[in-house]
Amino acid sequence: MALNHVNLLRPLVCQSLVRQLRSPVVATSKVSAPLLCPSTTCYPAACTRLYATKKAKAKAKGQSAKVNINTSLVEDIISLDEVKEDMTAVLNALKDDFTRNLSIRTSAGALDHIVVTTQDGKFPLNQLGQISMKSPQLIMVNMSSFPEATAAVTRALRESSMNLNPEVDGTIIKVPIPKVTREHRENLVKLAKQGSNKAKDSLRRVRSNAVAQVKKAKEGHSEDTIRLVEKQIQQMADNIASDIDKQLAAKTKELLG
Repeated sequence: MALNHVNLLRPLVCQSLVRQLRSPVVATSKVSAPLLCPSTTCYPAACTRLYATKKAKAKAKGQSAKVNINTSLVEDIISLDEVKEDMTAVLNALKDDFTRNLSIRTSAGALDHIVVTTQDGKFPLNQLGQISMKSPQLIMVNMSSFPEATAAVTRALRESSMNLNPEVDGTIIKVPIPKVTREHRENLVKLAKQGSNKAKDSLRRVRSNAVAQVKKAKEGHSEDTIRLVEKQIQQMADNIASDIDKQLAAKTKELLG
């Protein structure tokens, strides 16, 4: 009697399997059916394999877990606050350089911090001469207080990134304000890129020195702790590097107009 029931059910089961094979398959992996078969895993009749796109892989790779260590807990390894200050100082130095030396508009104040090399050392221009705006097209530098530094100041002005062509008249240095050309703008952009690259070099040195200090403290600390501190330092460096890129992008846009 039982055998007859099996024979009657067999065609129905086969028809069901045929319908599954003919129908669109949406499953992409094995499907668990705990309510039907708690101890086994059921597989659909057919599967399609989906491949992750390159964009999805890159996104997943970039979404690494952020680290946020309590700095007071690792003070015996390294001062993360000091590392952050050193990295931030690199960024601030770049901002200062961009503001002072890479400006389209030349003003009397723009000459203040041009570094002049003399026999007695290096000095900012405003400590050696009195700078004034004679007209919108002319800046005057009065060197009567330090006439012996006139030649050095003239050289520093000419070698600056401001496209200046100073003229000496006794102890007075006349600095005509140049017209802003496309070539001058592009040269300033090149200098901005060089400055940002130097800033990143300085940032890498800060990071390398910090990591080296952490590695020296391996004894007495777990590998996981050391690894987390190193990751925190790298994360800090990445954030500053991103800020450097933003500063460069903003300055490039400003210079090119």
